[in-house]
Amino acid sequence: VNPDGLDEATLSGLLLKLAYTVARFTTESAARDLHLSQALMNKLLEKLCFEGMIEQLWQTSQASSHYKITDNGREHAARLLEICGYIGPAPVRQEAYAAMLRWQFTNTPPVQEAQVKAALAGLVLAPRAAQLAGLAVSSGRSLFVYGPSGNGKSSLGRAIHAALPGDYWIPYSISVGDTIVRLFDEQCHHRVDLSNERPGTIDQRWIRVRRPLVIVGGELTIDLLDLIYIPSQRYYEAPPHLKANGGVFLIDDFGRERISPEQLLNRLITPMEHQFDYFTLRTGQKIQLPLRHVLIIATNLSPDDVTDPAFLRRMGYRVYLGAPTPTEYARIFQQYAQRKGLSVTTEMLSGLLERYRAEKRDLRACEPRDLIERAADICRFQGHPLELSPEVLDLAWVGYFGTDWAAGKAPAAPKS
Repeated sequence: VNPDGLDEATLSGLLLKLAYTVARFTTESAARDLHLSQALMNKLLEKLCFEGMIEQLWQTSQASSHYKITDNGREHAARLLEICGYIGPAPVRQEAYAAMLRWQFTNTPPVQEAQVKAALAGLVLAPRAAQLAGLAVSSGRSLFVYGPSGNGKSSLGRAIHAALPGDYWIPYSISVGDTIVRLFDEQCHHRVDLSNERPGTIDQRWIRVRRPLVIVGGELTIDLLDLIYIPSQRYYEAPPHLKANGGVFLIDDFGRERISPEQLLNRLITPMEHQFDYFTLRTGQKIQLPLRHVLIIATNLSPDDVTDPAFLRRMGYRVYLGAPTPTEYARIFQQYAQRKGLSVTTEMLSGLLERYRAEKRDLRACEPRDLIERAADICRFQGHPLELSPEVLDLAWVGYFGTDWAAGKAPAAPKS
């Protein structure tokens, strides 16, 4: 009855802490809150009643009763909460989680070229860039994307995620001895509907999720790449790259984090090369877990400033995303306009591109979207249907770039 050999004391302690937080509870509510079978829950309740930790109030059916915690149980639960404050779905042992990961890594369907093309269809990319990005995701190797800001590096990382087929099983939490590590995160993991599955056929401590996309940027520190201890709750939160297992881990704006690029690169070398990582508990104990995801590093800084040749050799593929050509810019503008239900004339695009040339402004792939969104702001503000008239586009340009359409230069600042 005991799932994957999980220590019965761990389950009993978890149930007692749950009982501590409520006035009374039922067999069904406890089984639901801890994601355990009713058969196992009855066994745990019987044990805690025998030990005088809880008492049975009344029986509603042969398999269900109402309970409440005793004074003795309350004292014991308070001591348990001082050690670990986790109350939630019962954990899965570290070894069981590692075994399930390895099995899923082995049995995950490979990424096909058609899936990559479909995922990248919404982006306007040079054929070579699209091909290299596809090779990275299909091989599971890492990808280093660099180039001027605003040309689709982050968008490429997000699009690559859409090419990953299949789903993954992950536990809500992991146990390492008496320690709990919470893994499931609503912000990173999106549930798969399993309403058609027969009740009782699935271990409810596991949840099926879409393959995750986890994005970190300037907030990243070296401490966030290890188990994150929460003092107020007295348990651990999984680091972002562990939450990304089986999916995509995107490090955006590389080189602008609160740690040096050298520290970050050195921290990532072991997971990249060996597909596992070491994590450290507060006690100093280290645990090893499988780690396999598509690592994408995106930067608008020069690779010479944030990397060294040894690290670049370890990256699977490298893609440079430079400024779009006028033809690519026009395609991006037309695509985004079509999504908004707008038509774009050749004269409009020619005038827009001429404005770029007149102001000696580099083209950027993000700017068609940004200009059209500001046009939408203007039309909404004025109470008009969305349109790209010369007047609306002029105001959108001035609001975005800060330059006057007629003068072709920034307005003079008022004198003090």
